[in-house]
Amino acid sequence: MKTDINHIKRTGATFTPEKLANFLAERIFVYQNADNLKVLDPACGDGALLMAMSDVLQRNNRNFELHGFDSNSYYLSVAKENLLIYSKITNASLIQADFLEIVDLRKSQLSFFETKTESVNEFADLVIANPPYVRTQILGTDKAQLLSKKFGLKGRVDLYYPFLIAMTHALKENGLLGVITSNRYLSTKSGESVRKFLTENYEILEVIDLGDTKLFDAAVLPAIFIGRKKSKANNLSSKFYKIYEELNGYNGELISEPSIFDVLKSKSDGYFSVNDKRFKKSSGILKFGKTKENTWILLSNNEASWVSEIENNSKSMVKDHFKVRVGIKTTADKVFISDKWDELKDTKPEEKLLKDLISQENIKPWSICDEKKLRVLYPHFSKEGKKQTIDLKNYPKANSYFLSHEEKLKGRKYLIDAGRNWFEIWVPQNPSLWKLPKLVFPDISTSPRFYFDNTGKIVNGNCYWIVSEKENDNELLLLVQGVANSKLMTKYHDLVFNNKLYSGRRRYFSQYVENYPLPDVNSKESTNIISIVKEINSQNDVATTLLEKLEIAVAKAFNVNPVFNLD
Repeated sequence: MKTDINHIKRTGATFTPEKLANFLAERIFVYQNADNLKVLDPACGDGALLMAMSDVLQRNNRNFELHGFDSNSYYLSVAKENLLIYSKITNASLIQADFLEIVDLRKSQLSFFETKTESVNEFADLVIANPPYVRTQILGTDKAQLLSKKFGLKGRVDLYYPFLIAMTHALKENGLLGVITSNRYLSTKSGESVRKFLTENYEILEVIDLGDTKLFDAAVLPAIFIGRKKSKANNLSSKFYKIYEELNGYNGELISEPSIFDVLKSKSDGYFSVNDKRFKKSSGILKFGKTKENTWILLSNNEASWVSEIENNSKSMVKDHFKVRVGIKTTADKVFISDKWDELKDTKPEEKLLKDLISQENIKPWSICDEKKLRVLYPHFSKEGKKQTIDLKNYPKANSYFLSHEEKLKGRKYLIDAGRNWFEIWVPQNPSLWKLPKLVFPDISTSPRFYFDNTGKIVNGNCYWIVSEKENDNELLLLVQGVANSKLMTKYHDLVFNNKLYSGRRRYFSQYVENYPLPDVNSKESTNIISIVKEINSQNDVATTLLEKLEIAVAKAFNVNPVFNLD
């Protein structure tokens, strides 16, 4: 089985849990009225989805054929045995082949290579699938290039995207697609092409964001998409459901259910308890933004109304004033970053090159954790506003230190190929900007940690930063800090960007923070927020009453009620 485990890691294969397979099959059947169905799973693995779909169809006295594909012969043998033993299916067509290779997009048909099966055009009435979740680039350069050329892919995309295209070509007009994927495409920039494709090719029936419910053994946040293939799609009444573990301190009434699937089947929204865990479920009509990013908006009526109030009372967004930058990327952190430089003693690089570093590990909302004093060996400086690299001849200790790590550093072939010095930091950013006032925040965090730095520290690549390049922007930077650190903006972030990870962690990527709304910077409410933020930044231990005062001020600026608890 070792080979098969390695195959799973390499290909992103994640077998579908039985309860999830059954739930998806039941949801698809809600929209299926036809008989004599041809059912397809293009990456069938152990056959869980085919079993679940056949069980539902058998219970409802439907006639059907099962068709499954997988590139792994062992998985197919397991699927065949499972279908025979558990579903009494003896005539399933299970073919060993890579579905992405056999789909002929030019003819909109399948060519089954070396099999006796005739070529078919849009043959499936129903597709049920859980395609692999893995970046196409991980498959190897040759494979990635072939997929990119065949499916018209650009940039870094997940393998399930070409599977969606291939499944659509195999599906009859008005056929049903029920697919489990990563939920990333629902809200990320990289998912724009997926959203666009689904919107244009399907009448979207249901989108179910399963969030951090941990339904898979693998660390993946899944989503379900159910759609009907249409040449001209009508998406006026698409339903959405979303469910996430509640970690924000809600202490109100809970509805008890035996499983996540019972929560999803419940007609109620709100807070639920399942096996001593709390979950929040919401539902509504999926709305489609009119921006070029083809945004999908998963908000209930109450949530949408609150978000609209915030946006209607904003005058600008962060990106209207500032550029959100990522921190430095050394691509050799163990060489460049440490909190133990002093232990090197005689081999320690020159003090002038060791710079204080703000990183995920030591940043707090309003301060830095001094216990974790990270410093970075920074071989760059600014001359007349332009980035320069030091001459190692002038820094013999640093030269000696770098030489002791020469093999590691010269192994960064991409840096050498770019005509750079072998000891450089791959992305050093502009050294002249570090001395300016800036906001720094980690890329992933359970809560907002927007820290104001005016001490010239460098920012690590696991954080983002916003720098004040104009002297009169300093107070505007403090306004952003106050708004961004508030519970109100955390609630807005969760609702609009819908990007939580496991254990309540949130992504604070540039694409989200740059779209934070801001109140009128010249209003008395904004002046009040800035004043409160200055007081908070001056304190070592921030009083709760002062943070509550900030919440009230931010809420007043947007003309909504203060958010003291994220419920």
